[in-house]
Amino acid sequence: MDTFRKILVTAVGGGASDVHLKIGAPIVFRINRRLVVVEGPYPTEDWMNMVVENILPRHHKARIEELREVDFSYFLPGTGRFRTNVFHQRGQYCLAMRYVKTQVPSFEELGLLPQLRQIAESPRGIVLLAGSTGCGKSTTLAAMVEHINANSRKHIITLEDPIEYVFEDNQSVIEQREIGLDTLSFDEGLKHVLRQDPDVIMIGEMRDATSFTAAMAAADTGHLVLSTLHTTTAAQSVSRILDFFPSDEREQIRRQIAGTLQAVVCQRMVPTIAGGMTPAQEIMVNSGTIRKLIEENRLERLGAAIETGSEEGMVNFNQSLFTLVKEGKVSQEDALAKATNAQALEMNFQGIFLTEGKRILG
Repeated sequence: MDTFRKILVTAVGGGASDVHLKIGAPIVFRINRRLVVVEGPYPTEDWMNMVVENILPRHHKARIEELREVDFSYFLPGTGRFRTNVFHQRGQYCLAMRYVKTQVPSFEELGLLPQLRQIAESPRGIVLLAGSTGCGKSTTLAAMVEHINANSRKHIITLEDPIEYVFEDNQSVIEQREIGLDTLSFDEGLKHVLRQDPDVIMIGEMRDATSFTAAMAAADTGHLVLSTLHTTTAAQSVSRILDFFPSDEREQIRRQIAGTLQAVVCQRMVPTIAGGMTPAQEIMVNSGTIRKLIEENRLERLGAAIETGSEEGMVNFNQSLFTLVKEGKVSQEDALAKATNAQALEMNFQGIFLTEGKRILG
């Protein structure tokens, strides 16, 4: 295990975000989003089996045989916590480990838009952090929870698979429940969470109809629910949620979403001129216009409503990227690569702004 510990220590010291271990192949780190091969002996089958046996939580040892892959959190004292996935390829173990900083970053450190403070302070409703894998949803969610923890006296309960950031009680009282360790499943945890007197419920990921139905029930009774969702834009999130449900239930669910949704924040990570990464964020707030469009099933117009909703705190990706370029944080080339509408953003850089959203809504 000494070699394994040295690998993790070296990864963290070298600024790696991820560690990949595969039998008979070089050790690979991901640094600044690029894969870097590390010099050293290749993992052997016996060595990998020994590592997995030592780091796999007891409650997952039966599951790995049945499911062939499991997620869990591994903590190395003096180094930090790693979100870990053990899986099989060609009948052998593989390890993918993501380093999670123990200190929850602030909004300023992450480069988040100031609107997120107001969204985090919402008294009730559903707030979704959306985006693709690796876009920083979990970190932004943790920053919002920590903001509540530092500024409000709330009872916060989290359901996570696995636990990534560990919170210390500040103004709030926080209980973190890991799936498989503290509760059998998301379904079981969600079934009982309202009996635990929460003010804020954080669900690691919206996975299915059951989790979203539970979220709507909690929001209906005055709770704030924070969660993540895999979509590429804020406007697509409503359609993605509806896809969880059978077609004959979607009309009713859509009306419930209109009444319980608070905001959707979607992220894309963009390389900075300084050599790091920063999030470009799209924000959809459930304003009167948004609520009406959802109720009337005019979901194709949500993007236009976001574009013209700056007075309610809304911003789309093109607007966010334009601001990042004007502030000198990212290059025009990288902004265009991340834009929803690259042609429109290029026109913005030339001083041409077309208010397409107002025409569509009008």
